[in-house]
Amino acid sequence: MAGLVQAEAITAQGAVSWHGKLASMGTQADGSFVLHAPAGDRVIPAQKLSVHTASPLFDGLFAMAQDDLGHDAVAAIRDGAYDQGQSIPCVCYATGEKWPYVWTRDVSYSIDLALWRVDADRARQSLRFKLSDVREPSAPQGLYVMQDTGSGGSWPISTDRVVWFLGARHLLDDRAFADDTWHALQDTLAQDRLYVFDPALGLYRGETSFLDWREQTYPAWTEKDVRFIGESFALSTNVLHYQALQLAAQLAERKHDASATEYLAQANALKQAINAHFWRADRGMYMSYIGPAAMPVDSYDLLGIALAVTSGVADPARAKQTLANYPAWPAGSPVIWPERKDQPVYHNRAIWPFVSAYSLRAARVVDDAPRIAHEMDSILRGAALASSNMENYELVSQAVHVDEGKLSGPVVNSPRQLWSVAGYLDMVINGVFGLGDDGWIEPKLPVSWLAPLFGDGQKITLELRGQRITLLRPAKADGDLLVAQSQRQQDGETIVQLKAIRSGAKPLRIDAPLFGPDMPDAPTVTDTPKGWRVDVDGLAMLYLDGRRIGPIHGSLTVPKGTTRQCFQLTRVGDDGLESLPGLPTCKGEETRLSGPGPWEWKAAKGGSFTVSFDYANNHGPINTGITAAVKMMDVSCDGAAPQHVPVVMPHSVGTQRSATATFKAQAGVACRFRLDQGFNMSDLRHNAHYTGEQGGASGPVNDAAVEAMFVSPAPQGTVAP
Repeated sequence: MAGLVQAEAITAQGAVSWHGKLASMGTQADGSFVLHAPAGDRVIPAQKLSVHTASPLFDGLFAMAQDDLGHDAVAAIRDGAYDQGQSIPCVCYATGEKWPYVWTRDVSYSIDLALWRVDADRARQSLRFKLSDVREPSAPQGLYVMQDTGSGGSWPISTDRVVWFLGARHLLDDRAFADDTWHALQDTLAQDRLYVFDPALGLYRGETSFLDWREQTYPAWTEKDVRFIGESFALSTNVLHYQALQLAAQLAERKHDASATEYLAQANALKQAINAHFWRADRGMYMSYIGPAAMPVDSYDLLGIALAVTSGVADPARAKQTLANYPAWPAGSPVIWPERKDQPVYHNRAIWPFVSAYSLRAARVVDDAPRIAHEMDSILRGAALASSNMENYELVSQAVHVDEGKLSGPVVNSPRQLWSVAGYLDMVINGVFGLGDDGWIEPKLPVSWLAPLFGDGQKITLELRGQRITLLRPAKADGDLLVAQSQRQQDGETIVQLKAIRSGAKPLRIDAPLFGPDMPDAPTVTDTPKGWRVDVDGLAMLYLDGRRIGPIHGSLTVPKGTTRQCFQLTRVGDDGLESLPGLPTCKGEETRLSGPGPWEWKAAKGGSFTVSFDYANNHGPINTGITAAVKMMDVSCDGAAPQHVPVVMPHSVGTQRSATATFKAQAGVACRFRLDQGFNMSDLRHNAHYTGEQGGASGPVNDAAVEAMFVSPAPQGTVAP
């Protein structure tokens, strides 16, 4: 893979060449730049922030990122799903040329990466736009972060709205904003604890952060049934909750609030649970998500891994190992691995610059010099050849589009995508010059960038508002990473003398297979005198209620349990990789109680039980909306305290089964069940502006047509709350 030679990404002559395409940068007398790129020339005006190096390309692309950001700084936003597509006043950051709205995760990651440094007031205003109180009088009142429209009708299928606090933590010097952050933090965390926290596993349920086009990353059958996503657990989303809990503990301590101890305890417990359930020792990586009952899934994503490293969830040994084992291609690092053969390019087979920026941050944490250089090369090369900070690129070619029929893509690719802009700015400010969030300067510059940036000169300089950082050339370059040898202050300028070290990091992993195996069909399960006979075509891995049974070739008989048992398969490839799990086949008795409720039932034996519902929720399409039905099941068993368990019924295609809830009951005791109203995103006042589907201007909608309730003894190891 000759393309992995880092020094070829940028030259001191101000050019980059890749796959037969060339981009170069020129300067003009007025301080502006001219980028000569495959799509034509782009004039880039001089900007307030500047870098001064031997490379016109590097200096000009830093200006281009600011120019892109200037176009994303708007006075009004719009989206077809809000206010009938009319303009909404907002002095804030729009998401990109093709996404002229403010989305929670996009703006939060962007602010966390760099935008809090550029325009704090606009950053705060953008975040404020994503806060809302409650318009439904009967619902719990509070100030909440909004989960954007999404799979199955949004929250609690998608649950990464806590990313908001990742951006907000940098902007707390404004007292009013800090107060709003504290209130929203308490209310949002309490709501998530009630509705999406699994006390048995100690994890938060919900979809992967950012990877929200489910067919690209989840099993294909989730296209029409998102229950699996709502019952699964994502690495990125859990790490974001960990960071939100840490922030809550810090703010509570500042306020001398007694809740600080509890928030810290929850954060520490969550960190432990993440490491217990997401770490896959045979791969040496954190899994992207795990299924219900912590079923391991042989799938990985770079954002989740990077966040685990930068947050401190990963200890130093695992941090180094998980980054070293994540694969790289000559053009950059894929956002997911392995790729999907049957999906077009978008999250699949793609490089996303903002994820590369988080990967760069993670690589800096563990002094992974090859990964630092690789991400910097990829970010710079993509921006130069596309003449804008694009949303994403195809993995192998780093092209903005490849034509492959139904697999063509990226399917959407917006210029001046906000988090790509922020990622580029962070690559320069933090990646090259080493300016950290706390103001500490700690350069970790790959030696391969020494000649392009310094040329024959002795220094390079970054000028921010009221701050100037100068890096001095090392005396020798016998290593792979440039770090600070010493630093001093002189007339308001920080001057850092660099030295070269040998990082000892492993080379990039470049031998990984591109695609994972094809997903198998649901297994055939037959009732026999010896137990359940599971039949499969070829070699597969069998899972029973989320627990790995082992490889199966042809057939395998499994003893019958006392509970309803669900069997799932993954296909095992020649390289040992497992596919995504196929549809489950469930066998065993369960009690059906017809009608919309209330219901009454008695347990033959005491213990933990699962309950689910046949229902239909047609209040919006399965890929978007704000009207996932969220109920609170009231379980009243004679002689026992009432139990209150959340039940989720996302948008459906016809009648389907709800998410599963768990409760306890004693033998022979009568239990009565009632579904009370819970909470969903349509309850928020802000969503009175939502006009894309139901639940908007006409009022909240939190409803599903329930046809029956099903009760079964819980699988072994399941613990009711």
